[in-house]
Amino acid sequence: MTDAHAPTDEATPTGYACIQGYLKTLDNSPGVYRMLDTESRVLYVGKARNLKARVSNYSRPGHSGRIERMIRDTTSMMFLTTRTETEALLLEQNLIKQLKPKYNVLLRDDKSFPNILVAKDHAFPQIKKHRGAKKQKGAYFGPFANAGAVNRTLNQLQKAFLLRNCSDSMFESRTRPCLLYQIKRCSGPCVGLISEEGYRESVKDAERFLSGRSTKVQEDLAQQMMVASEAMEFERAAGLRDRIRALTQVQSSQGINPRGVTEADVIGLYMESGQACVQVFFIRANQNWGNRDFYPRVGPDVSPAEAMEAFLGQFYDNKEPPRQLILSDAIENADLMQEALSDKAGRKVEILVPQRGEKQELVAGALRNARESLARRMSESATQAKLLRGVAEAFDLDGPPNRIEVYDNSHIQGTNAVGGMIVAGPEGWMKNAYRKFNIKGDDLTPGDDFGMMKEVLHRRFTRLLKEDPDRDKGLWPDLLLIDGGAGQVSAVHEIMAQHGVEDIPMVGVAKGVDRDHGKEEFHRTGQHPFALKRNDPVLYFIQRLRDEAHRFAIGTHRAKRAKAIGATPLDEVPGVGATRKRALLTHFGSAKAVSRANLADLKAVDGISDTLAETIYDFFHDR
Repeated sequence: MTDAHAPTDEATPTGYACIQGYLKTLDNSPGVYRMLDTESRVLYVGKARNLKARVSNYSRPGHSGRIERMIRDTTSMMFLTTRTETEALLLEQNLIKQLKPKYNVLLRDDKSFPNILVAKDHAFPQIKKHRGAKKQKGAYFGPFANAGAVNRTLNQLQKAFLLRNCSDSMFESRTRPCLLYQIKRCSGPCVGLISEEGYRESVKDAERFLSGRSTKVQEDLAQQMMVASEAMEFERAAGLRDRIRALTQVQSSQGINPRGVTEADVIGLYMESGQACVQVFFIRANQNWGNRDFYPRVGPDVSPAEAMEAFLGQFYDNKEPPRQLILSDAIENADLMQEALSDKAGRKVEILVPQRGEKQELVAGALRNARESLARRMSESATQAKLLRGVAEAFDLDGPPNRIEVYDNSHIQGTNAVGGMIVAGPEGWMKNAYRKFNIKGDDLTPGDDFGMMKEVLHRRFTRLLKEDPDRDKGLWPDLLLIDGGAGQVSAVHEIMAQHGVEDIPMVGVAKGVDRDHGKEEFHRTGQHPFALKRNDPVLYFIQRLRDEAHRFAIGTHRAKRAKAIGATPLDEVPGVGATRKRALLTHFGSAKAVSRANLADLKAVDGISDTLAETIYDFFHDR
């Protein structure tokens, strides 16, 4: 892979002339190109089977409005040649996700998906939800569309197979069965109420069910129920009946259980008015494991083929593709995408656009969901736009704010103090922009809310001035909402003045009379406080913003407090991580006992080397 950047002189041309100037430096290699503006910001990333031929297309007029604007803004280009076009495709998608260029189709929500894990590092395996890297030994089943789909399935699997979900430490400490045993969700392996062999059979049945061999599992359970009934073991027969019923409930709750599709993602794309929704259904083991909607950034002149191809490349960049991708719209480079995904998965991945049959019915269902989801989102966006116009009118802003930042603090008598910032805009909550601030001020009086808010805003504006001094990256707020009255507004105004930031509107939201919802007072610098009518939609909107900031700040505070409660002096010992800390506490019983232990006893702990034992001893004895 090579990198090329054509030389430019002082009078650098722009637009078509700029692009034409690069043609003589390019050859027919495959690769990736980047278009940049006057400030070297990446406008667009594209791939090419033949770089010279592809770039020459941009050197002549006749493009859509979006591409014409992109060409007009281009002042330089960068090129990376690759050995193969497949390599170029993968590199293109990596760069798009990393650089987020203005004119590319961009997948904005790309979270990981949960799995069900049947752990295999214990004699009595645990069944649980798992998210993230698959490092733990065991059998993984997924992905599921969301945590709710996993929890519903786990709930029924517990009823059907009576597998434990408790942690290993809890399992080892039990002396009598827990509540899950009493309500027939666990077979009680922790206290020997089932043999290791019997439990292992239940694990195998669960794995068979999750692998799609549910009919065989249900047949076996039905046979066992008949045998128990004939032997007049009616209690056991009733238990087996309940387990069969639980399995049936799992299948019925999944809704779609295609017979002819074993493993696939069904992807439906619907586009309207320059917006798009992609609906993905996860079919595994002939079962529907949930669906998820995505809203990639597109434009009015983006074709379905371009949007679908961009979605596939970015979606599977960090996920293992299934054996089949069943699409609503064909893509231009299907063979290339198929090859790239097959290489990634280490097996064949098929891309299908069905026209009839069961697969086409699945696509039709995904398309219907995508159309309905986009309609709801567009309706919500219209409502949000109306509310933002109402905010602008209520607070005398120049126009509807694109970015509202709301701040709140949380603490208990000054301890574990944190500040929270939530962000909202035309599309609702901007959760990836939320920030938490651990209050560090040593000179603050415990419980000094004014001082805490000043510290939070000081750190916020210091960072903004450093990261976006020209205010052209969309990081600056159009409106600040502060939880508090005149005192908080005065404190924040002082900080803003210190940083030379006095052109951003700032409003304090005070509880008002009797601290009652609906009686809020709004405070602005140098103006009398005022209130909105109780039934004003803008008032309800402001209340939701404040409540979300409060929720976020309290959640952050609770997490910090919980971490502090679980902290011990061992956390400060160099070389003692979570595993060694657990070993020391298990051996000695408490951190205090560790601090008093002699060197020989420390060396006797599993996992503690002689050198580390000396480090621990020295830490507590000031040597």
